Amino acid sequence: MKKILLPLLLILAVGMLAAVESEPSAIVGYVKYDCVVGDNFVAMPMVQPYTTTAEFGAVFGESINTINIWNPTTQTWGAGFWDPEIEIGTGSTLFFNTSSALTYYSIGALPANNAQYSIVQGDNTVMIPLNRSDLINTTLVGGSMGDGETINSIYLWNSLTQTWDASVNYGGGFWDPEYSVSIGTPLFLNSYLAITWPSPTRMLPSKVKNYK
Repeated sequence: MKKILLPLLLILAVGMLAAVESEPSAIVGYVKYDCVVGDNFVAMPMVQPYTTTAEFGAVFGESINTINIWNPTTQTWGAGFWDPEIEIGTGSTLFFNTSSALTYYSIGALPANNAQYSIVQGDNTVMIPLNRSDLINTTLVGGSMGDGETINSIYLWNSLTQTWDASVNYGGGFWDPEYSVSIGTPLFLNSYLAITWPSPTRMLPSKVKNYK
């Protein structure tokens, strides 16, 4: 999946000889996910109008068969087309099956608050928040979660092979294999401890950046 965050609308105040324009109320962008026939793992980094799996699936008509949302409490996938309807929102990760290749754009305003997750002991799904461009590989992601020994393994979905690629924590900051990630990347991970990630006091952005 190729993930790109680009500004679609950024109107700046212009003086010179022209009239001054009003500044924007929000910055709009998108993250792009190229999906194949079969299973795909995506996220919702931007603020979007979808609040349930039914609303999300309706955008793609008959292309999407099922949408699975990981339930960390029951440690199972919740699925349905579209019964039951499952709540989703900004920062959600979705594992869905599609009968045709498609491109999903998470398009909308930047969230007022960056994604944060209550990770439980066991398996969890998260997304690399938009303000964490420093997390460029699984080693750095694992190290950002506590003392570096909190997370046992990090899985990325390989849509081409239709399997999970596992990056395993062997201790001492050594993860093998080390996979590249970027903002908006959805992850499936196993944790030894219950933690809040990212930490509320870490990496607070002073301004919005544009990423390519």
